[in-house]
Amino acid sequence: MAMLKDLTNLTRRELLSRGAKLGLTAFVVGPAFVAAGDAAWATELKHLKPETMATLIQMARDIYPHDRIADEFYATAVKTYDSEGTAEIIEAGVAALDAAAVGAGFPSYVETGWERDRVDILRSMEKTLFFQTIRGGLVTGLYNQKAVWPVFGYEGESFSKGGYINRGFDDINWL
Repeated sequence: MAMLKDLTNLTRRELLSRGAKLGLTAFVVGPAFVAAGDAAWATELKHLKPETMATLIQMARDIYPHDRIADEFYATAVKTYDSEGTAEIIEAGVAALDAAAVGAGFPSYVETGWERDRVDILRSMEKTLFFQTIRGGLVTGLYNQKAVWPVFGYEGESFSKGGYINRGFDDINWL
């Protein structure tokens, strides 16, 4: 995150412009704040470092990549790790992830430019408790967000609307 240090004390316009030039989708703005470089969202943190949250967002996007889902939904999915009980474990896991990136010749995980390289770093850690915790939490953290469902064509539960039988159970046209 060394190249991000010059993004503090700027106007909002300068901050977003520089973040976009660096190709960042989520970057650190202040001591407890992560913002989007390409959209109007931000998240405030209580226990995790902003750099850690930016790494978790990138990690989430690399584990479950969906180009049509905005980073704000990934941020919501990993925000649950910003708690007093998990912060120490998550900080240690992100430090190990960054160490793996440095061992592979990159400045940090977030500053690893190619997705393919980041995925290789994740694969080297996939048996760790940290990786499995994040991956497992993302399944529900990401896909249980109602705002994401339309991207996948999921209309939500059907029981309260009479079930699937009379609501298009057999309307698939790809068979």
